[in-house]
Amino acid sequence: MANVLIIDDDDMVRTMLLRTLTRGGHEAVGARDGIEGVDAFRRNPADLVITDIFMPNQEGLATIMELRRSYPSIKIIAISGGGARASLDVLPVAEALGAQKTLRKPFTPAEVMDAVRDVLGA
Repeated sequence: MANVLIIDDDDMVRTMLLRTLTRGGHEAVGARDGIEGVDAFRRNPADLVITDIFMPNQEGLATIMELRRSYPSIKIIAISGGGARASLDVLPVAEALGAQKTLRKPFTPAEVMDAVRDVLGA
């Protein structure tokens, strides 16, 4: 199965995604923000990156741009609940920057696995 990097500052969301993906047969590792995520990807490139949008240190849109610039064929799913700016819908911007799929929080494990299958073509 796939190697997936999950970038999310919310420990509960990151843990849920890690569990969902490993139960689905994937190998998954987590990072707490975009800086940590990009560093993790450079050390061990993943087949897929799932990144939150609103995070401290380096948010998801900057992370998507940086990863896409260095790794043009990278597969990305962007996730967001809007954070403190819940009325701000940036998921279309994430798609415009190169995310193949987006998920709005809260989502179910089944929705995550469907999105992963869609993006990986499995």
